Amino acid sequence: MAKDPGTAGSRESDRAAHVTTLEELVGSLMSIFKRIKMIFGAKANKALDRAEDPNQTLDYSYQKQLELLQKVRRGVADVATSRKRLELQIGQLEQQQDKLNAQAQKAMQVGREDLAREALTRKSGLQQQISDLQTQHESLQNEEQKLTLASQRLQAKVDSFRTRKETLKATYNAAEAQTKIGEAFSGISEEFGDVGMAVQRAEDKTAELQARAGAVDELLASGALDDVTGSSRDDISAELDALSSQNDVELELQRLRESLPSGQQQAPGQLEEGQGENR
Repeated sequence: MAKDPGTAGSRESDRAAHVTTLEELVGSLMSIFKRIKMIFGAKANKALDRAEDPNQTLDYSYQKQLELLQKVRRGVADVATSRKRLELQIGQLEQQQDKLNAQAQKAMQVGREDLAREALTRKSGLQQQISDLQTQHESLQNEEQKLTLASQRLQAKVDSFRTRKETLKATYNAAEAQTKIGEAFSGISEEFGDVGMAVQRAEDKTAELQARAGAVDELLASGALDDVTGSSRDDISAELDALSSQNDVELELQRLRESLPSGQQQAPGQLEEGQGENR
């Protein structure tokens, strides 16, 4: 039995489509890795350094790798779907073979060898189709294994790139921050110089005031400042104190006179004269 040209053409188209898909994925993979290589070598090109933001470039490359990984995974799923479809077709053809074989046996039982021959001829044609489908099935299995391996390797590369990307971004951001801080410090260095001079003048004035305050404290402690500022008041106080002391003495003498017997009492003038003779 001759093969159906439409079916054969469809199978060839499917197989060609899968091969094309694999070639496109490989081409995309090579393009991505060329882009990554260019990014990491970009520091040699100063013009490119100024034109590109490393953070955006790294994020863009990482996003492209994720997209490629999704394409590879879809390719694996498509190939697996085609493989399952071939398995179903092979199963259907094998069922038809069994049916034709049973029909050939019945035809022989009733003496219809011509019908038995026709059934066996169709069975032989189906066997050829099954052989072709099995060949395609094996090819799809190999392609599926390759895509699965490529997906696993790409996943590992994407994970590694993500870690390196974050490290590079952190390093770049830290360097950028340090550069901005350095520029800020260099920009205000003159202002800091003026501030330093003002601080020095303030320190000198403060030291002068502290010295004057210390001198005043020493004068107060020695009493020199009191003599200068309160001399008139001290003379009056001394005179008042002397007068008060004299009054106290007279009062005490008067009490002593009163305590003596009447014969021994002396007038104030006599007591003073007696004291003079004793001396």
